[in-house]
Amino acid sequence: MSELNKTYSPKEIEDKWYKVWEENKYFAAKVEEGKESYSIVIPPPNVTGILHMGHVLNNSIQDTLIRWNRMQGKNTLWMPGTDHAGIATQNKVERKLADQGLTKEDLGREKFINETWKWKEEHGGIITKQLRKLGASLDWDRERFTMDEGLSEAVKDIFIKLYNDGLIYQGEYMVNWCPRCGTALADDEVEHKDKSGKIWEIKYQVEGTEEFLIVATTRPETMLGDTGVAVNPNDDRYKNFVGKNVVLPLMNRLIPIVADEYVDMEFGTGVVKMTPAHDPNDFEVAGRTGLEILNVFTPDAKINEIGGKYAGLDRFEARKVILKDLEDLGLLGKIKEHNHAVGECYRCDTVVEPRVSKQWFVKMKPLAEKALEVVRNGQIEIKPKRWEKVYYNWLDNIRDWCISRQIWWGHRIPAYYGPDNHLFVAKNLEDAKEQALKHYGKEVELTQETDVLDTWFSSALWPFSTMGWPEKTKELEAFYPTSVIVTGADILFFWIARMVMMGMYEMKEIPFKTVYLHGIVRDELGRKMSKSLGNSPDPLDLIETYGADAIRFTMLYNTSQGQDVHFSEKLIEMGRNFANKIWNVSRFVLMNLEGFDVKAIKVEDLEFQLVDKWIYSRLNQTIETVNNKLSNQALDDGAKAIYEFLRGDFCDWYVEIAKTRLYNSEDIKNKQTAQYVLWNILEKGLKLLHPFMPFMTEEIWQKLGANGETIMLSEFPIYNEKEVDLVSENSFAYLQELVGAVRNIRAEMNVSPAKPITLVLKTEDETELETITGNKEFLKSLVKAENLEFGSELVKPEGAGFRVANKTEVYVPLADLLDVEAEIAKIKPQIEKIKKDLEKVQNKLADERFTSKAPAHILDRERKIEAEYLDKLAKLEENLKAFSK
Repeated sequence: MSELNKTYSPKEIEDKWYKVWEENKYFAAKVEEGKESYSIVIPPPNVTGILHMGHVLNNSIQDTLIRWNRMQGKNTLWMPGTDHAGIATQNKVERKLADQGLTKEDLGREKFINETWKWKEEHGGIITKQLRKLGASLDWDRERFTMDEGLSEAVKDIFIKLYNDGLIYQGEYMVNWCPRCGTALADDEVEHKDKSGKIWEIKYQVEGTEEFLIVATTRPETMLGDTGVAVNPNDDRYKNFVGKNVVLPLMNRLIPIVADEYVDMEFGTGVVKMTPAHDPNDFEVAGRTGLEILNVFTPDAKINEIGGKYAGLDRFEARKVILKDLEDLGLLGKIKEHNHAVGECYRCDTVVEPRVSKQWFVKMKPLAEKALEVVRNGQIEIKPKRWEKVYYNWLDNIRDWCISRQIWWGHRIPAYYGPDNHLFVAKNLEDAKEQALKHYGKEVELTQETDVLDTWFSSALWPFSTMGWPEKTKELEAFYPTSVIVTGADILFFWIARMVMMGMYEMKEIPFKTVYLHGIVRDELGRKMSKSLGNSPDPLDLIETYGADAIRFTMLYNTSQGQDVHFSEKLIEMGRNFANKIWNVSRFVLMNLEGFDVKAIKVEDLEFQLVDKWIYSRLNQTIETVNNKLSNQALDDGAKAIYEFLRGDFCDWYVEIAKTRLYNSEDIKNKQTAQYVLWNILEKGLKLLHPFMPFMTEEIWQKLGANGETIMLSEFPIYNEKEVDLVSENSFAYLQELVGAVRNIRAEMNVSPAKPITLVLKTEDETELETITGNKEFLKSLVKAENLEFGSELVKPEGAGFRVANKTEVYVPLADLLDVEAEIAKIKPQIEKIKKDLEKVQNKLADERFTSKAPAHILDRERKIEAEYLDKLAKLEENLKAFSK
């Protein structure tokens, strides 16, 4: 055993120990026969990412669960990796090129992709270095990247299988289009935000008449692409107009009036303009009525050549000009204020355009059926449970998933076109040529599809692709399905549901048993953290200031399952203060173990006193609580149980009491017992704390001279029912109440804790007298009493501070200091409170409705409470009488 440094310096300790852990491969997953397995795959952070407070929470949860299971001796795997983040990464590289006055088209596809790989190698590892700073015990030798060779092959295999099974298809469909990113987006990549806008009424003249139909729109710029107007076939107002034409304002183009039940007769005028190329509902109507689909926007949302004089204008600029022209022609009607949900790109916040284009889709209904079933039948548990309803709702109403993206960085779709656009889906060009030769009977030139797959496609395969699929690896056999997936609720659809679908489709097994959804880290005002608000602290700065252990413990202690965290730097002070407390107490223990050799101790020769039995009982109660809480992913409750035990029971009580034994050189056995218990409880306490605060616990544990190379591979404490001693716990709780009573008297009378006192304890309870007798030296030491008098026949001392602890009257003679009037003023409110509480209990016991229905044990409990109140009241009234003389 050796001493700890005087002050706790997290930076020095944390850098040192992570290096040792990683170099010694303590994080490495082993597959040992006969052992239970536990595995987590990390939600792969974007390769462009840097650590934020959400990552801190997410990875602290995962690391705590992994370290706890590893210490239980399980085959434990925490799989690391990063996501190629198609759009986000391409945007980064495009911005870098723009600084050099270049575009991706200047380089061409191949060179641009090479540049992106270069950028990835230079900047892509930042977040993995930052995760090391946090203490994340990931098996780094297994690190994966969604575009590494193995995962790229897995993506192709799944794509081809889905295509051959009729679950992937191509089609001209309405998709969400981001003009900034220049690509299609899936429905769940569009964020809808409520915004104030307007509804404009526009007059469309019926051909060959002086009559006008009034249509209402929130997007007048799309009228350039109108190919019809629609009315409800049951609307008597417009039956005679169906089959006629209207003149499209500004464009002077004739467009038909069609009937479709989609039109709501009660909404507006009951006439709806049809722009099938730019509205999903209009697109559906066009399919039923044969309306032309006319696209008037360029991919970057400018008006194209079909828009005539408006060509080249940005969509919002075009809106202003069009409204002005309509007004000048007298064709603009009423304008109303209107709040509506506007779809924006989740990556760049650009307003999304509905756009008809040829895209690739996955048929989701067949895949969703099994994904629903495995949650409904309990194979997969979603925590908190309330999110199951959201999951069901989304999957019950799922639409096909648009998986193609018009960018260059990503998994290029493994499809090739022949000269006549015949499609060949194949893993590589050679396989595609073989298919083409069979189809055409000769060799032909093939062109590969230019689109890439949605980033979430490869992420959906993450639980099994990272473990070597499609090969049948020992990792898959040992660690799939994984045990838990830990993530924010915001990607329940993006990622979780799709992993379930793909796991069931390919592996015929669930990908994980539990989905743990944590909340969002917000600032103390409840706002989402963002750079623009300046409320998003850099976790690395916080780690530098407070240490990773303090931040981890703070986040876990304050995060209830599924609830958002309101974070402020002040919160971390709790974690730091706790770390300092454990450090200082450990330092004290080590300093008092000089000459103590735990290996030479025979436990059966030691003499365990009440305080020893109490601390072992509390330890085992805590072990049971922590194991139960971590089993149910209730990490905040686990952290609180450890905090209360180590800070309260161990530091504030056991260590303080142990001082009297350590400094008593006459009773060697008593001293040795105290030393052994201090060593043993501290060693087990550090193990309990290790999953939450790995660095500090490793440093202290190494100094204790415990068996083993590292605390992280030592055995997590096991609950021992034989050491649970409720009698000792009750007796010690009584001593704590006595001490609390004396300390309250001191505090209220403003008597210094260092000033020696005489303590008088009067009780007729045999158990209480026995507890005082067996622990009088501890008691005197804890309350700084130079004299202790106790018994059942004692006379109340004059001029004494007074309290009641259980059935014991506690007196501290303070004749020279006592303010009699102040004491009376304190006793009177206590009497009033007890009278009120007593009245409630007595009313209950006098109520026949209660006594006739209540079980016997409840009645016994209420009668005991009544007796205790009567006893306390009698003692308080007696003292009031004595003070009032």
